[in-house]
Amino acid sequence: MLVMAKLNSTLSILFWLNRQRGKNENFPIYARITLNGKRMELSTHVYVNLLQWDQKNQRVKGTSELSRKSNASLIQMSGTLQGLYTKLSMLDGCVSLEDLKNIYSGKKFNQKSLLDAFTFHNKRFLEKVASGRNSDRTYKRYEITKEKVSTFLNEQYQLDDLPLSQIQFGFASDLEHYLCNVTKIGINTAMKYIKITKQVLKLAVDQGWITNNPIGGFKCSYENPQREILTMAEIEMIYNKPLLPRLGQVRDVYIFCCFTGLAFTDVCELTSGNIKIGIDGEKWIMTDRQKTGTSEEVPLLPVALEILDKYSSNLLLQRKKQLLPLCSNQRFNGYLQEIADICGIDKHLTSHTARHTFATTVTLENDVPIETVSRMLGHKSIRTTQIYAKITRKKISNNMRTLKDKLKMGREAY
Repeated sequence: MLVMAKLNSTLSILFWLNRQRGKNENFPIYARITLNGKRMELSTHVYVNLLQWDQKNQRVKGTSELSRKSNASLIQMSGTLQGLYTKLSMLDGCVSLEDLKNIYSGKKFNQKSLLDAFTFHNKRFLEKVASGRNSDRTYKRYEITKEKVSTFLNEQYQLDDLPLSQIQFGFASDLEHYLCNVTKIGINTAMKYIKITKQVLKLAVDQGWITNNPIGGFKCSYENPQREILTMAEIEMIYNKPLLPRLGQVRDVYIFCCFTGLAFTDVCELTSGNIKIGIDGEKWIMTDRQKTGTSEEVPLLPVALEILDKYSSNLLLQRKKQLLPLCSNQRFNGYLQEIADICGIDKHLTSHTARHTFATTVTLENDVPIETVSRMLGHKSIRTTQIYAKITRKKISNNMRTLKDKLKMGREAY
């Protein structure tokens, strides 16, 4: 006996009483699932007497406890299958009967999932951090990405996890839309999360969990952000401005960063052991960047040396083995904005603007080659340095003035 419960245009479930497999006058109810012309059967594990089965209403007749439990099982099975199909369809993939059956029966849980892949990826990276090959900051970024993806799966797909085999190309664009429009983060940050997800899926391919990276062809597009930098006049204004002691210390650290290019986190790690004599016999900062694991080698300019000398006899800093007075990055940025307001500088200053100022105003505008700037900043690629170092109008003017002088000398030679 067949009774159809149609769910939508492509999936239908028919509960039927199998008279061939009865025992003790009870017969099993099977679910015949049809999807795109193909079908399979699943046992409901419900047994009823022939006279108890109501074909029209798809219910077990009666009000006994057994009848109520049997009907509840059929309703739950139908709802679960419908829900699984709906969730899988949302991924823009081709839902197969085999996948539906495996996930329903629990077999898919033995396969690797997306969050399994993230856990494996991040655990392996943490081992590299422990051995000193990579930075803890990068590991934390990977963990944050995992949390973002987990929340995305839950809020957008109503899933706790997703089998790797069910990930389709559209997953990447769905994740981008969610990050940018729901969580309201910037496009560049969203692209970083997607790039890490692509990296995790590539590792899953390498491990043989899937045959290809389903979002490997997704192109991460970045915007070129407008980054704040200070002019030399603004640097001098901040450097010479009388300030309260708490602001004066923040000012000194900020100016030090402007003339060394060090990131705030790297200044926090700076010790006397990082001040060494360079190839020219002068003092250099030599350190390894936490973020990239590359070395930074920066000859100390007079302004930076003056600031180090200012705090060289500070006993509290000596006990802490610090070269400069430091506070939290959040408080540092808050004080910086207070300094900007006092100096009448209408720019949003953060610890990172000092690094951009070093790359642009201090070095590039003074004809330091970008290759040298890149090495001092500890960048792995010139392309990264190009993001930091802006070609300003002053740089264009200086270059053209040099060109004019060369052309003038050329004419005079004739």
